[in-house]
Amino acid sequence: MLWTLLKVILFVFSIAALTYGAGVLLDTGGGVRITVSGWELTFGPLQAVIFSVFLVLALWIVFKIISFVVAVLRFLTGDETAISRYFDRNRERKGYQALTEGFLALASGEGRVAMARAQRAERYLAKPELTNLLMAQSAEAAGDTKRAADAYKRLLADDKTRFVGVRGLMKQKLAEGDTDMALKLAQKAFAMKPRHAETQDILLKLQADHADWKGARQTLGAKLKAGELPRDVYRRRDAVLALQEAKTVFDDSSSIEAREAAIEANRLSPDLIPAAAMAARSLVAKGDRKGATRVLKKAWAVHPHPDLAAAFAEIEPEESPTARIKRFRALTDVQRDNEQTRLLLAELYVAAEDFPEARRSLGDTVITHPTQRSLAIMAAIARGEGEDDSVVRGWLTRALTAPRGPQWCCDKCHAIHAQWHPICENCGGFDTLSWREPPETSGPSATGTELLPLIVGQPAPTPPIEPDPVVAEDADVVLTPPRPD
Repeated sequence: MLWTLLKVILFVFSIAALTYGAGVLLDTGGGVRITVSGWELTFGPLQAVIFSVFLVLALWIVFKIISFVVAVLRFLTGDETAISRYFDRNRERKGYQALTEGFLALASGEGRVAMARAQRAERYLAKPELTNLLMAQSAEAAGDTKRAADAYKRLLADDKTRFVGVRGLMKQKLAEGDTDMALKLAQKAFAMKPRHAETQDILLKLQADHADWKGARQTLGAKLKAGELPRDVYRRRDAVLALQEAKTVFDDSSSIEAREAAIEANRLSPDLIPAAAMAARSLVAKGDRKGATRVLKKAWAVHPHPDLAAAFAEIEPEESPTARIKRFRALTDVQRDNEQTRLLLAELYVAAEDFPEARRSLGDTVITHPTQRSLAIMAAIARGEGEDDSVVRGWLTRALTAPRGPQWCCDKCHAIHAQWHPICENCGGFDTLSWREPPETSGPSATGTELLPLIVGQPAPTPPIEPDPVVAEDADVVLTPPRPD
């Protein structure tokens, strides 16, 4: 309300000022005389002022017309002018609008629509780093791999977008199954951006698939420097790669290098069972039996495993069963209550034909945790003690349907492997195999083998035998603990 009143007052004041000025000019005597080529024009004061205003306005219009004509001529000759800038802004606006619509269509899963918008944006915009990227991703979403590959190749021409182009082509080769070319592209992408986490993971997996363990260890070191791995995880995985490198050297019959690589793998991760077993065998090959015993004892203290027992038996392959039982106390005294220790002792006493002591060593394992291995050992004990064949067959038939016990299982997909591998053959996970018991499904089997104990005989219950600290001394059979299947 106040501002409206102020505007009215200003308007009235302006009209009054103009009226007063015109009156003053009319009352003023004299005027302006202009003589041109015999023409004479005389203007009064008010007429002179009006003529001056119209003259200035006419000159301004003339200058604008001349500027417009000059701009048109420059536009026709290709120079940048206000007209060209106007058309450029209009094209840029249409291009960015098409680009925005393309990215929205891509996010909505409409690959064909996104491709059309990318083509439209390419016509209007001089931004190949944006339009080629949109074209590549929209073509991938639409399933047009050829057009996507062409767009990624165009991205290689610019330093700013070269990594994106290499990465896109690498992903395409992985999808096509061309791992050789994918490995080369991954190495090139890694050289451009060594700290890129996704490229590191892809390169590490491809190098492991191609048994390039040395290159994989370098990539793993780059992951550590980039802060992508904790140091303890790095040491474990580096030990896994060193172990595989040692196996490769073994295959090439280079025993000296193999021994050093195996010992290094065990040094990096003493709890890695395959590394400990290989390091022990390497030390035995060097004649260092005490070193091999020390390595296996340290690994057994962390995680008892049949492979460690088998490697421990290879230290003295020609010893008698009695001497073997005594020597194995270096392992069995470490974790005496562990199930693997009980099974190992039972097998040693079965080999020494000391069946009562084998039964005492086995304890209640066949009741609390029956497995194929423990039930098979119980069948051997029953046979050695002269029990009826029906009792032996009962133990064996129970073993048919019993769990196999701990095995190498993948922590990601739970696939079971007969031997340890650095990469899961089912899901491709790296260092995901652990020695544990897989989950067992309950329910009757398809063949009905759980009824076999009723057909061939049920093992009779046997009274428990108290442990005897005295070790049998009259055995003469050599046992090498079996490896897991």
